[in-house]
Amino acid sequence: MKLLSWNVNGIRAVHNKGFLDWFAGGNADVVCLQETKARPEQLPAELTGIPGYEHHWAWAVRKGYSGVGVYTRIKPLDVSLLGVKDFDDEGRTLVLDFDGFTLYNCYFPNSQAEGARLDYKLAFCEALQEHASRNVNSGRNVVICGDYNVAHMPIDLANPKSNEKNPGYLPEERAWMTSFLDSGFIDTFRKFDDRPGQYSWWSYRMNAREKNIGWRIDYFCVNSGFNEPVRGAGIQSDVYGSDHCPVSIELDIER
Repeated sequence: MKLLSWNVNGIRAVHNKGFLDWFAGGNADVVCLQETKARPEQLPAELTGIPGYEHHWAWAVRKGYSGVGVYTRIKPLDVSLLGVKDFDDEGRTLVLDFDGFTLYNCYFPNSQAEGARLDYKLAFCEALQEHASRNVNSGRNVVICGDYNVAHMPIDLANPKSNEKNPGYLPEERAWMTSFLDSGFIDTFRKFDDRPGQYSWWSYRMNAREKNIGWRIDYFCVNSGFNEPVRGAGIQSDVYGSDHCPVSIELDIER
């Protein structure tokens, strides 16, 4: 079973940059998108009628902001939001229950300059972790994917020292990520690849992508009890169209 996740920085914008060709070539069972910036009624028919896939969306009250979407060719048993108004009003999360695991597609808040939204972000992180942990404690396996908006370790960004006071690498954000993983979740990419220079986001400024001056802030995480079925995880750094690139995971379970 193959899952893809991509912060598209506007689904209507990426639609004009080869999105459907990428989608067809990916041949994924589930495709999770973040920062879609649109309601489903605003999308062209070719984005809501991809053969073989059903689609689900969460959008922000504020137009043209945030939002997540999921395409799946495996019918979910249930689809819901996180259940916290402050976060659901920004279209931050879709929760899909499948036979065998629960999938969280998340667009984590950006803590913003000088930590202006740090409290909001940390509150989201705690609410998500609590929701996922309840599922795990009840016997469910979970997959949590999306743009976490945090580079966890120095290896996860090109210039860690100069970014220690910048959003996405603040001590409080990194501390939460550490506690999250320590509580029984696994960063699947690092299960397979411990090399530096593996990034999923690059600034549009200063030719950062061409120079590979980037950050790894997009993840697939699973609970530790679901570690064994994870057969691969990757970063599609050759895919353009957004300031992020897609990330992937392969699970050895039947569709």
